Amino acid sequence: MTAQVQVWIVDDRPAFRRAAAAMVAASAGFVVAGEAASGEAAVELTRDAAVGLVLMDINMPGMGGIEATRRIRSGHPGVAVLLMSTYDTADLPHEVSQCGAAGYVHKETLSPQLLRRIWSELTPS
Repeated sequence: MTAQVQVWIVDDRPAFRRAAAAMVAASAGFVVAGEAASGEAAVELTRDAAVGLVLMDINMPGMGGIEATRRIRSGHPGVAVLLMSTYDTADLPHEVSQCGAAGYVHKETLSPQLLRRIWSELTPS
């Protein structure tokens, strides 16, 4: 990885955004490009920004992560959105597989190693 991957963190909980930002900062090759507390803000803030990866919470007040993912991907098909929540995979809404997300991770498993592995799978060299 030569260029830093620009990562946006979208979650309605400030404590989780801080934890995710620290995890991204500890991940070689990744940098936090910005944060948003809602799906609406994510769609607006990523409209003209340089974005490589969006870490998107599924459940947020207002526009949730699934709809925000649809909108971001329709405007920026090259942006990878990784949905996150505390749901087990079996309990995910069926729309998760239809919104254009690159994948899903349980929030508790998010780590620098997982971030690098997922990014390498999304962008094979």
